[in-house]
Amino acid sequence: MSKIIHTPGVVNVEEHSPTSATFSVEPLHSGYGHTLGNSLRRVALSSLAGAAVTGVKFEGASHEFTTIPNVKEDIVEIILNIKGIVFKVFSDEPQTLRISKKGPGQVTAKDIEVNSDVEVVNPELVIAHLEDKANFVCELTVEVGRGYRTVEEVASNKSMADVIAVDALYSPVTRVRYKVENTRVGQVTDLDKLIITIDTDGSMSPSDAFEEASAILVNQYTALAGKTQVEVSAPLTSSSAVVTGAADEVEDSPALMTSIEDLNLSARTTNALVNNDIHTLKDLFALSDVELRDLKGFGSKALDEVKEKMAEMEF
Repeated sequence: MSKIIHTPGVVNVEEHSPTSATFSVEPLHSGYGHTLGNSLRRVALSSLAGAAVTGVKFEGASHEFTTIPNVKEDIVEIILNIKGIVFKVFSDEPQTLRISKKGPGQVTAKDIEVNSDVEVVNPELVIAHLEDKANFVCELTVEVGRGYRTVEEVASNKSMADVIAVDALYSPVTRVRYKVENTRVGQVTDLDKLIITIDTDGSMSPSDAFEEASAILVNQYTALAGKTQVEVSAPLTSSSAVVTGAADEVEDSPALMTSIEDLNLSARTTNALVNNDIHTLKDLFALSDVELRDLKGFGSKALDEVKEKMAEMEF
């Protein structure tokens, strides 16, 4: 077996909804399913940038242990509802947003007076219920960050009077779960397949979350690797992989079922392939050049002969 660690690929993306998707990654070196799955899960949950409310100021209320006249919910309930608002913020600066509404009726996230740098993802979320003569006025401070900040950390940055600090969960990813299955490519049977499902709050797509988490890990490991270089081989092609573009046409081609014995290769090359349980073109394409060289009785000359035949057949 080759000592080279092959790079994997995302072979399938199953979108369950705009906020949930499952990614299938294969083939992975033995044991790498859990290595990558756990790393991606931790980074996706803790390190992606998002927006959250960090402070609320209510007109007529100086602290959270009070009520607003003619409003059904108390301040604590209203703050809990406000924490459920999902924002997209297109600026690194803190944003101050305002809500002003008179009763009777509901106050929803749609009533937030946003600017060009802020978008509300879930405008239908209910914040409070107003009775007759109610006058609900509040200001929200929305900031961009990563991970989680406690109310003590947030409060240390708040100098305005009557501003109630709110603990902030910035992560746009709400849930990540993964599992690892066995897979094989040609003669290599001890490979992993990673199936990872990512759920977001709607401020970021699952695909963007998956790619950003991967990019963060790449940057971290690149910084640690220094000048060390590791030989990289082309990704193995799994027989169960979903390939796009021109590769789809090859994958679906009836010619892939052509018998190795019908290719008019030399007897030595044909016997070497058949003896290694490679009977069709599809079996042949499942192996990289490195894997072919490692086959018993199959050398560089045989590989050159196979490549010439593939070029002749326009594969």
